[in-house]
Amino acid sequence: MKFIVASMEIEDIVEKYPETIGPMQEMGVQCMVCGEPVWGTLGERISEKGLRNEEEIIERLNQIACEAEEKRNGEKS
Repeated sequence: MKFIVASMEIEDIVEKYPETIGPMQEMGVQCMVCGEPVWGTLGERISEKGLRNEEEIIERLNQIACEAEEKRNGEKS
C-alpha cells in the first residue's frame, strides 16, 4: 500500500508521518528548515537535490509510513 507518492506536499508528509523526517534528511531530502516543513512536493525536493533514486526513497518512506499506521491502528484496538 502506498501512503506517500512523489506528488505529495512535504508539509502533508511530515504532518501525517513525522517518523519520516529523520530518514528523509538522512537520504538527502531536505524536508525541514528551522523546525518548519519546506514548501513543495516530495518529487520536487528529490529533483532539486539531484537525487537519482526517487523510487527507493519513496519505497523506504512508505515502509516507515506503513509501520506507523500499523502501530497507530494497534494502539486503537
